[in-house]
Amino acid sequence: MTGDGPIWFVPRRYGYGANPVTWQGWAITVAFILFALWVITHFNGQPLIEFALLIPATIVLLVITAKTTRGGWRWRWGEDD
Repeated sequence: MTGDGPIWFVPRRYGYGANPVTWQGWAITVAFILFALWVITHFNGQPLIEFALLIPATIVLLVITAKTTRGGWRWRWGEDD
């Protein structure tokens, strides 16, 4: 990403992934966690329904995170970008 969209996450210094840095990033992260907890508690003992709800939600979270991470996603070894 070259700065032409919103930046809600920054890449981790080591490894692969990103951390939220704006209220939008935190909101999407907290919403995902709350949704996952609701699914796990509400559909306890029904793993097919849990997976059917959590897999698409996880994919949506990953797509949003990847598109709004400064510098995009790639493996990092600790060097400053």
